[in-house]
Amino acid sequence: MTENSKASSRPTVADGTLSAAIEVDRLVKLYKQTCAVDGISFTLPRGSITGLLGGNGAGKTTTIAMIMGLVLPTSGRVRVLGHRMPEQSAEVLGRMNFESPYVDMPMRLTVRQNLTIFGKLYAVENLADRIARLADELDLNDFIDRANGKLSAGQKTRVALAKALINQPELLLLDEPTASLDPDTADWVRAHLERYRNENNATILLASHNMLEVERLCDRVIIMKRGRVEDDDTPDAIMARYNRTTLEEVFLDVARGRTNGAKEEAR
Repeated sequence: MTENSKASSRPTVADGTLSAAIEVDRLVKLYKQTCAVDGISFTLPRGSITGLLGGNGAGKTTTIAMIMGLVLPTSGRVRVLGHRMPEQSAEVLGRMNFESPYVDMPMRLTVRQNLTIFGKLYAVENLADRIARLADELDLNDFIDRANGKLSAGQKTRVALAKALINQPELLLLDEPTASLDPDTADWVRAHLERYRNENNATILLASHNMLEVERLCDRVIIMKRGRVEDDDTPDAIMARYNRTTLEEVFLDVARGRTNGAKEEAR
């Protein structure tokens, strides 16, 4: 099966069989006496790009880990591509992927070897062709046979993205996808993600501290603080509600507890 036929063979909205990409319902995670996630709920439609924002300790990483089925919720429910997580994770893990530049791949293996291993884990058909295509699209050819440990931070970020796209996922979870990249390369990666979403009707959940990136990419923004959802809307609507011209200003308002004043100014 070719990559195009693989994408076209997936169910479409016209089939009437598609559920939301992600459904989070009253999700709670306790670590002893600490409440990392405190009763959050949201639903992400397929084909959307959503930014998950919040300062350190806001609960973003724990939320993503529960969506992936890596962390068991204390209470509440998560469904991914119509399947309960983590109980039915085997049904969906091959249809999703995760990328973070802060999670290193084996250092002694070359880029090609790493991508080959991950491709085999996902049972990717025509794997050599898929790796060659990603190498062209993400500009990896100059170092594809170099050991991962000898790459620059920016090169590692591009390889991490290639790993995340190796199985042509329907759901892509991203943590700081353009970290360590120069502005030109970061802009190119953002354009690639937009194109990938449009060509594959993929759903992307993006955790980032780059507010300009979120404004450009995301249809919707979920802001978390102390384990709860502080706000949830389109970037333009959130900026208007806080009477701010950038998401960075909104982020600072939320982080510094100025949300009530900002909202009052907007009324």
